[in-house]
Amino acid sequence: MNDDRCCSSSGGTLLAFLAGGLVGAGLALLYAPVSGREARERIGGLAGDLRRKTEEWTGDVKQKVEGFIDEERSVIKAAYDAGREAMAREKARFENPNPE
Repeated sequence: MNDDRCCSSSGGTLLAFLAGGLVGAGLALLYAPVSGREARERIGGLAGDLRRKTEEWTGDVKQKVEGFIDEERSVIKAAYDAGREAMAREKARFENPNPE
C-alpha cells in the first residue's frame, strides 16, 4: 500500500508546505547573527502568528464542515421521507388492489 495518502489532498499539501516554511524560518532565525534573546523573541512571535492563523483556519474548516453536514442531513431526510411515502402508497395499493 502507498502511505502518501496523508498529503494527497490539497489541504494536506498546503499544511505540509506551511510546516516546511515554518521549519525553514525557525532554522533561519537560529542561524542568524543575532543574540539568543532576540532569536527567542522572534521565534515566540512566529509561534504566536502561527497559532492565530491556525485558529482562524480551523474555525473556517469547522464552519464548512457544519454547513456540509447540514446540507447532507436535509438530503438524507428528504430521501427518507420520499421512501416512507412510496412505501405507504405501495402498501395501500396491495391492501386494496381493485379500487372502484
